[in-house]
Amino acid sequence: MRKLSLLALLLIAACGTPQERCINRETRELRSVQNLLAEVEGNLARGYAYEDYDVPMTRWEVCGATTITRPDGTVIEKPQMCLEDYTVTRTRKVAIDPAAETRKRDGLRKRVKELTPAANAAVAACREAYPET
Repeated sequence: MRKLSLLALLLIAACGTPQERCINRETRELRSVQNLLAEVEGNLARGYAYEDYDVPMTRWEVCGATTITRPDGTVIEKPQMCLEDYTVTRTRKVAIDPAAETRKRDGLRKRVKELTPAANAAVAACREAYPET
């Protein structure tokens, strides 16, 4: 019971206060652009980008059981094995065009500058609408 209460408390706390939810909602686009900018700047600093790709694989898994009754009355559960497909995501390095990445970086920096004043005003409005005590 104690563990359930603790889990419920953690789930409620994870939702955030009304002010935090408001700020999160109002700054979502700015944070998205900032994350893209950080990725592009990292690509330029390294000289390459990372790309995720999926690799299909197969493995044996238990997919059922067969019940066997011996002549002496002993019952045995024998697992049945089946081949199951699954996918593994891997990462590899890929070449970048530094000129294109530079243009992308410059465009993202410009977009951050455009979004910042509106985001700051929205954060101030959220703090005013949902003051925390």
